[in-house]
Amino acid sequence: MKHEINAASVRHQETYRLSDRFFGKDPEGRELGFTNYYMIIGGKPFLAISGECHYSRVPEDQWEDTILKMRAGGVNVVATYVFWNVHEEVEGHFRWDGRRNLRHFIELCQKHGLYVILRCGPFDHGEMRNGGLPDWLYGKPFDVRSVNEGFFHYVRLLYREIGKQVKGLLYKDGGPIIAAQIDNEYQHSAAPWEMTTGISDEWVPGGHDGDAYLKELKRIAQEEGVITPFYTCTGWGGAATPTDEMMPLWGGYAFWPWMFYGNKDYVHPATPEYIYRDNHNNAVPKTYNFEPPYAPESLPYACCEMGGGMTAYYNYRFQMPFESVDAMANIKLASGCNFLGYYMYRGGNNPRGEKSEFLNEHQCPKISYDYQAPIGEFGQLRPSYFRLRLIHEFAATFAEELCGLVTLLPEGSQDIKPEDQGPLRYALRTDGKRGFLFLNNYQDHAVCRDKNNEEITVMTEDGAIHFPPIDLAAEASAILPFNLDLGGLTLACATAQPLTCVREEGKTTWYFFAPEGMKSGYVFSDGSRFVPSADGQVFERTVEGHKLCIIHMTHEEALRFYRVEADGKTLCLLSEYPLLQDGNCLHIEGTEDTVEELAASEVGENRYTVRIPDYAPCKTALLQIDYRGDIGHIFNEGGFLLEDNFSNEVVWETGLSQVGIKPGDTVTIYITPRKKDVHVDVSSTMAGRLEQLSGAIAELHSVKLRRVTEKTVDISTEAGRKELLSIADRVFE
Repeated sequence: MKHEINAASVRHQETYRLSDRFFGKDPEGRELGFTNYYMIIGGKPFLAISGECHYSRVPEDQWEDTILKMRAGGVNVVATYVFWNVHEEVEGHFRWDGRRNLRHFIELCQKHGLYVILRCGPFDHGEMRNGGLPDWLYGKPFDVRSVNEGFFHYVRLLYREIGKQVKGLLYKDGGPIIAAQIDNEYQHSAAPWEMTTGISDEWVPGGHDGDAYLKELKRIAQEEGVITPFYTCTGWGGAATPTDEMMPLWGGYAFWPWMFYGNKDYVHPATPEYIYRDNHNNAVPKTYNFEPPYAPESLPYACCEMGGGMTAYYNYRFQMPFESVDAMANIKLASGCNFLGYYMYRGGNNPRGEKSEFLNEHQCPKISYDYQAPIGEFGQLRPSYFRLRLIHEFAATFAEELCGLVTLLPEGSQDIKPEDQGPLRYALRTDGKRGFLFLNNYQDHAVCRDKNNEEITVMTEDGAIHFPPIDLAAEASAILPFNLDLGGLTLACATAQPLTCVREEGKTTWYFFAPEGMKSGYVFSDGSRFVPSADGQVFERTVEGHKLCIIHMTHEEALRFYRVEADGKTLCLLSEYPLLQDGNCLHIEGTEDTVEELAASEVGENRYTVRIPDYAPCKTALLQIDYRGDIGHIFNEGGFLLEDNFSNEVVWETGLSQVGIKPGDTVTIYITPRKKDVHVDVSSTMAGRLEQLSGAIAELHSVKLRRVTEKTVDISTEAGRKELLSIADRVFE
């Protein structure tokens, strides 16, 4: 099918500096803040890529590995909730030890060059008990989340403690903390009061005091030492948004387990999340899930909660389609977002409470908060992690260029229905002469079909660009360049996605890959072409004495692409194993992994014991449980619940040392059955109640022990470089 879009008609958007309330300086005078379209650091556009990781939901001995994985995944900002009830579960007794050690977590982020956004409440939600509010607030003589002296007194004490923990770590002091979120989803969302759950349906108040509430909290935070270049608030759902003082952040989820809170028979619809929008255009004052109470062009379109995964609720289990995550990033980037933010990027599990042992919201597992995130509960790297790296490499390479490009949509594209698989979903980011063509062929809760022979012409100010016929596999997305300056040679267009660029003395190497299902070709402005084949994946040209090189990869190869910096030089290679660089130390994960099947003894109805054998030392030992049922539980020999899982028929993995299981221990696995036609007979005259059902499913298929190994090499040495090269599938010279 033929398509034409006129880039020459794109509006020329005015870009200007926001007020000083959105700026700050470090001790060296380097300014960080915002224009109305993007973030700037040191006077240059900065495309932020934020990943949510809750330090208190990750054991402290996993923090550094987590941060290295986030950085290797292309994340440059870590967002984290400070859950009030985790730190002051007992009134007046603040805990900052162990996995509650906020300061140490931030210090590790700083060590590895990542910025931090503190989401410091008082209300966070995050599927935490009471949304993070301590139980003891329930009986106080004031309303929570309300403008009143009583509540603000206790919030001040919380902020004071946070201020002590982050002293010296704020951006103004040379630290990594660049922002603080004040409350969350105020006047949009709340949470059940967990201490009344099962007795009543009482909820934490959603709030009704508007901007005044958030502004007063900001003032208190600043007085107590939480001073950051900018402050954020929730943008969506009619939440209070004092945009003269706070940056509203947006997001999007395609999986809505909360919809089943009171309706088990609800049918999940296909959502409009995967249709391109223009979210930074005053002529488009609102779109799906974006209805700002301000002119869209007056503030950046920035996100903090793009669905990096989703947790299972009791009434809604699903297997996260990992293609949905990078498709979401593609959509947001094309729609004008210059600040990507994922919730969650790293899953975890809750610490034990002192008064209420289990701190998760009741409709979630008692302990687990894996979230099917790119980095799982025990550090597992999911397919979404590797898929997102492709977009993050692209964003880092083209950040300065991309931030200034405006969204342009074909006519009628925002009216596409989610269920309609016919129309081609595409958009431009362009300045009228050059830019990027975004394509998406993923749709949640729908069966996607391959796209074939789509012909797209982009009319630029300098003439027409005719893309070669485009094929795109079902559930795939792509970013294609047009009029891209390679450094003396213009790439008119390509049916290949740019990944990154390495500049060396006398040579520039560009790395591209073929999106899934796409036949790649490169068309240059001088009329020459490059069609990669099995015999040739490299294009070379010398322009005015400077060598230009294009290295073309398959999508599968790009997922294994790594850049390693050593001795001031960049080494690019393909590796089956994840590579995590920490200075000259390179951590190589998985080279000697093993999987061992364990014997399970049935000791009762749906109840099994498993002895953990001695095993060779490793980075992580994972118990892999393949079962069918309702809920899986793991208990130690003392009957203490170590971990739980709502079954979605994916193999359940549990990190042994992380939950306190040692070699030689015997654990009990109990599977709550999935019941059919269940009801409770209460007809007895003697207070009798008896559960009756027509059938149940509870099956344990296998239990395995997987050892995840890690090798660390010093790449500043010849031996270390040799070892690195020995595991590489391919090294690019």
